Amino acid sequence: MPERSEMTQNEMNEQVAIVGGGITGLSLAHSLDHRDVEFTLFEAAPEPGGVIRSERVDGSLVEWGPQRVRRTDHVDGLIRDLELESEVREADSSLSICVYADGELHEAPFSMEQFMATDLLSWRGKLDVLNEPTTDPGRPDETAAELFTRKFGREAYEKLLGPLFGGIYGSNPANMPVGHALSGMLKLEQRDGSLLKAAIKRTAGGRDTPPAISFDDGLQRLPEALAAAHAERVRFDTPVIGVRGSADGDSGGSYEVETPDGTTEFDDVVLTTPADLSADLVADLAPDSAEALRELNYNPLVLVYVRADLDSGDVDPAALGYQVGYGEELRTLGVSWNASMFERDICTCFFGGMHDPEIFEESDERIAEIATTEFEAVTGADAEVVAVNRLRRGFPAYDNSWDAIERVELPDGVRFATNYTARMGVPSRLREAEQVAAELSEK
Repeated sequence: MPERSEMTQNEMNEQVAIVGGGITGLSLAHSLDHRDVEFTLFEAAPEPGGVIRSERVDGSLVEWGPQRVRRTDHVDGLIRDLELESEVREADSSLSICVYADGELHEAPFSMEQFMATDLLSWRGKLDVLNEPTTDPGRPDETAAELFTRKFGREAYEKLLGPLFGGIYGSNPANMPVGHALSGMLKLEQRDGSLLKAAIKRTAGGRDTPPAISFDDGLQRLPEALAAAHAERVRFDTPVIGVRGSADGDSGGSYEVETPDGTTEFDDVVLTTPADLSADLVADLAPDSAEALRELNYNPLVLVYVRADLDSGDVDPAALGYQVGYGEELRTLGVSWNASMFERDICTCFFGGMHDPEIFEESDERIAEIATTEFEAVTGADAEVVAVNRLRRGFPAYDNSWDAIERVELPDGVRFATNYTARMGVPSRLREAEQVAAELSEK
């Protein structure tokens, strides 16, 4: 490969800098490679994965970030490309998600048959849900709490929809405008005439939710395999400390990417980094955009990993886990039963978010005590804390602070691929990476 100074203009136009070695950056690298687009990926950490990190602690496999991923078509494609099929652990498709309400666990209903049989909702609550097709369409300016309550009734919101939806982000639906948090749901409503009809149509059509999966050595195995497949173009322990326009003022719009090792010129730069870091990197290029990015709220979360034998408790362990309904006297937001899903001895308890940011003021010892006490009260199974992990910037809040995205405007040749330009979650990250790769390959 010729030195940069010896490249022709055409060769230079194929050069892409990817900043960030999480799942988005690495899957973007993979997609660019398939399209024969040259790239270099820079990652400040010594290993791949970003928020996806897996580690064995005292013999137990701990996921410091996401606990599972859905096996969508994009995820399945990577598994095939990277020959990881033999390492996949797939949760039983019959495993349910539960809600803790009125002092006991209830299976969340995701079919009409389950809905009619569930004791989670009263008959009056069920009638409110069935009345949804007669309600007015959702509006982008109302909150998720207002939408759910208006269309499905307060009981369904407090015992089912609020805990399940808010639990995804550790957020309070009362602070989440529909335009930021549920734009996809509004599209389904427009297509099918009602949200309830869309849900029934999806179930009746047999389009079941893709199964939850992990890998023998944890979710980090996926970014590790991606990094190994493209090792020649991935640079670890190499933080990007600045992105600037070309020093020679080239009208072609090339950019200088500065690292501790020096400065390299690229024609396109894709930032997959957290909002605060991205703000620092684009401060010279787009100061107003940098200011807007710094306004975005992320919910603080505490993850407590407990070793437990669910079979010894008072509940059926055949579930993905549970969310806690509103009004219950628990500080736990929800629990992921990795033990049931992937034959591991760990369950992950979530705390904090917009509901209880004060949890961060507690010591690790006190948080551990709360986690075990509440876990044992819900499940009847003894629990032993293995580790406590604090995420000061956890999940996107998708609250009113996200209005600031409208003020973000970058120069041609610089773009984001992140959870503030699309949705969070591994499948969404892979979809956006694929889209960005397709756009770059057409330049």
